[in-house]
Amino acid sequence: MLFRPLLAWCTLAGVALFAQQPPNLQSLLVQGTQALQNGNNPEAEAAFRQALALEPQSTEILNDLAVSLARQSKDAQAIATYQQALKIKPGDPITSRNLAIAYFRAQRYREALPLLERFAKDTPTFQSLELTGLTLFALDNYAESALYLQRASDLQPTDLQTLDMLAKAYLRAANYTAVADTFARIVKIDPNSAEAHTMMGMAFDRMGREDDAETEYQAAEKSDSTHMGVHSGLATIYWKRGKFDNAVAEVKTELSRYPKDAVANYLMGEICIKQNRPADAPPYLQTAVTSDPKYKEAWFDLGKCAMLLRRPEQALEPLHKAIAIDPDYYQAHYVLSTALQQLDRHAEAAREREISQKLRVKQDAAALQQP
Repeated sequence: MLFRPLLAWCTLAGVALFAQQPPNLQSLLVQGTQALQNGNNPEAEAAFRQALALEPQSTEILNDLAVSLARQSKDAQAIATYQQALKIKPGDPITSRNLAIAYFRAQRYREALPLLERFAKDTPTFQSLELTGLTLFALDNYAESALYLQRASDLQPTDLQTLDMLAKAYLRAANYTAVADTFARIVKIDPNSAEAHTMMGMAFDRMGREDDAETEYQAAEKSDSTHMGVHSGLATIYWKRGKFDNAVAEVKTELSRYPKDAVANYLMGEICIKQNRPADAPPYLQTAVTSDPKYKEAWFDLGKCAMLLRRPEQALEPLHKAIAIDPDYYQAHYVLSTALQQLDRHAEAAREREISQKLRVKQDAAALQQP
C-alpha cells in the first residue's frame, strides 16, 4: 500500500523538476507574440530577449523585440535593435521599413527619408506615401511633400488628416490655388470644418482675394469662434483695408485665447509700430519668433524696431535671421545696410545696399511679367 504515496511524490517531483527547466525557444516566441497582441509590451520584451539569447542571429526575433521596445517609447533601443537586424540581413525590406518608421517616431527625419522613399517606391501604399510626405514636410521640402501626400490622398480620398497636411504643404509651397482646391474637398466632407475655412482664408488672402478670404474666415468663425487663427485672419484683412480698430479688436480676441499665437503677436507688434509705439512691439514680436522661428516678417520687424529705437547694434541679429530664412528679402537687406552704415561698417553696408537694389529690380520685373 506504500506505492500510492510514492507515486504521488514522484509525480509532484517531476512537475517541479519540469518547472525548473528553462523555457524553449518556441514557447518564448509564443509567449512574446501573445504578450504583443495583448498590449503587454514589457512582458513581450522580456520573452523576446530570452529568445534572442537562444537564437542571437534571428532577424525575426530582433524585429519583434524592436516592436515591443517601440511600443514602450524606447525609440533609441528600438532603432539600435533594427540596425542590429540589418547587419545580419542587410537590405531586408521589412526591417528597413520598421527602422524607417522608428526613425520617424523619433523625429530623426533625415535618417528616415531615404528608407521611406525606397519603401514608397517599392510598396506605394497609403502608409508609405503618407509617411514619406510627412517626413518631407518636417524637412521643409513642401513641394515634394505635396506630391507624396497627393498620391496618398488619391488612395484614401476621404482621409481628412491627409487632406489637411496636403493643403498645408501646398500653402507652404505657395501653391495657393491647390490650397483652395484641397480645402474645398475638405469642406465637402466636413462643411463645418473651422480649420478648413481658416486655411482657405489664408490661401485666398495670399492670392490677393481679400473678399473671398474674409468670407472664409467668417465661415470659420461661425463654425467655431474659438478656433486658432480665425481672429488673426480677420485682423489681417481688416488691417490691410485700414480698419485698424476692427483689426485691434480681433487681435486682442485671438491673444486672449492663444497668447502665444505667432500671427496674432506679429500683428500686435505691427500695430505698435504703426501707432508709433516701437518700444511696445518687441515683446510681441519675440513671442512670434519663439512660436515660429521661421517667421521672417517678425524677425524683420524686430530689426526695424531696433532701428526706430536707435539701437542699430540690436538690429543686426534679427535682420540676419530674416535674410537666412529668405535670402531674397530685399527689405531686410536694405534695413541691414542702414544699420551697418550707422555702425561705421561701410563696406558691409554698401554690399547689403547693392544686394537690396538688385533684388528689388529683379522682383519688380517679375511682378510686371505676371498676368
